[in-house]
Amino acid sequence: MDTRGDIGIVGLGVMGRNLALNLADHGYTVAVYNRTAARTRDFVADDVAGRPVIPTFELEELVATLRAPRIVLLMVAAGPPVDRVVDALTPLLDEGDIIIDGGNSLYTDTIRRVGEAERRGLRYVGMGISGGEEGARYGPSIMPGGTPSAWAHIRDMFQAIAAKTPDGTPCCDWVGPDGSGHYVKMVHNGIEYGDMQLIAEAYDLMKASGMTPAEMADVFEGWGRGVLDSYLIDITARILTVTDPDGVPVLDRILDAAGQKGTGKWTVISSMELGQPVTLVAEAVYARIVSSLVDQRRYAATKLPGPERSLPKMTDDIHDALYASKIVSYAQGFMLMAAASAEHDWDLDLGRIAELWRAGCIIRARFLDDISAAYRRRPTLPNLMLDEFFASALSDAQSGWRRVVAEAVTRGLPVPAYATALTFYDSYRSERLPANLIQAQRDFFGAHTYERIDRPRGEFFHTEWTAPERERHPRS
Repeated sequence: MDTRGDIGIVGLGVMGRNLALNLADHGYTVAVYNRTAARTRDFVADDVAGRPVIPTFELEELVATLRAPRIVLLMVAAGPPVDRVVDALTPLLDEGDIIIDGGNSLYTDTIRRVGEAERRGLRYVGMGISGGEEGARYGPSIMPGGTPSAWAHIRDMFQAIAAKTPDGTPCCDWVGPDGSGHYVKMVHNGIEYGDMQLIAEAYDLMKASGMTPAEMADVFEGWGRGVLDSYLIDITARILTVTDPDGVPVLDRILDAAGQKGTGKWTVISSMELGQPVTLVAEAVYARIVSSLVDQRRYAATKLPGPERSLPKMTDDIHDALYASKIVSYAQGFMLMAAASAEHDWDLDLGRIAELWRAGCIIRARFLDDISAAYRRRPTLPNLMLDEFFASALSDAQSGWRRVVAEAVTRGLPVPAYATALTFYDSYRSERLPANLIQAQRDFFGAHTYERIDRPRGEFFHTEWTAPERERHPRS
């Protein structure tokens, strides 16, 4: 075995261990370190099996093992743990060495760390990695961004271990400078929240129509052979077939309280900061929060009246509602990335980002080929819904989509994601919205001024709303 490491990995949790094995299987010598030495020993004893993996038990030993320029991949929890490891590593590294943060760090933290590392002569990469345990082991989607000169040194390594599309293209490419890689991963996770909520609403509606888990599994499996073909649809079909030893579906015994780790929330916060209406991800985050109010919901169910929660069987319409809402969600997510790109001067290639998500990641789907094609046709496309393909798809799906939302509301079934997607669609296609009244109200109580439709944009006016009739007139 080579006694010099090609890359060092700090952190041997599930993702770190599997990435180490993936790298070793592709011929790279991997030095590994974990703060708890026993975990390093267990990993080498249980999993390495002759692979080119070098165990180390101090950061100094890890760094000394690596060939120049040293490449160190951090697989530790986001936040202060990353700063602590970076602070400990920095004095041990030489100019031009590379630190990679492979966790789900907040992109603003990555922007700060890139700047700090570069001032010390180091190169820093914030690298989004998606695919979970299996992806890390056999091929994830990888979204690196940071110090541009680092890419030439890490490209071959990470493209080798990344997932590959059917045509052999690696789902790994340079995203852009400073925090762009982690930003794109954050939006990926926000979209993932939305996809999961959309599928959960489809499940809930089918359940309300009296369908059994086995019948629902058949429906999802069928959907997976069409435009909804995706990893999440596939695993949903599988989940619905699993039973406890007594024959009861495991899903029926899982508490209806969804957890979250923060990337969805960060996506919503960023959308508000950048003024982008990422409403579906926001509803998906809030839906998880509402689900966590288990005791309150159980009590409210005995106190708050509503219609009987039943629904006619309408799987075709639910399919259309899911597909149309998914289009809206991705349109919003890509609007957000475009706004962030402009704000931070990242020059993101949105079509290429869609390609990075075609395999390996949690939201991998056939659908992403259509998104990539849309941006190849028109790189400056302001919204996916305006692409001819997606506009046609929305037109074809909207009758069923509207029926689903109307039926659900009438029968007291919550469909926050379908409803907000439809509301955004109708708002976006509205030539005129009632925001003129909001502007009048703001001007009335706060003299915030307003623009007029009969004057050029950028001219602002104020009306003395409480003045006598003869004195009322707008003032520019």
